[in-house]
Amino acid sequence: MKNNNEIKTQFLFEKVNYKILLTGLAVIALGFLLMAGGGSDDPKVFSEAIFNFRRIRLAPTVVLIGFGITVYSILKNPNPQQVQENTEDAFPEDKPIKNFKNKKK
Repeated sequence: MKNNNEIKTQFLFEKVNYKILLTGLAVIALGFLLMAGGGSDDPKVFSEAIFNFRRIRLAPTVVLIGFGITVYSILKNPNPQQVQENTEDAFPEDKPIKNFKNKKK
């Protein structure tokens, strides 16, 4: 016999949203890995490698793209049909009042 008091758990996002979110986090991590390095082993010697294209231009761009992907994953609606069905109940003030009698004297 089934228990009728079971609570159905519903996640905030769908599976697709979580996949896109993890992809965005991986892109952010890749951007930070591209920024790493470029230092000198000897603290008395300055290394120009910290100012190369990869660390100054490419890595920050990759990180920003990763942030864009994560924002997209949060804003993406996986079921647009479900939202359209629920918009009918979204404005109850547009529905007629049930027990209202219009009395004219």
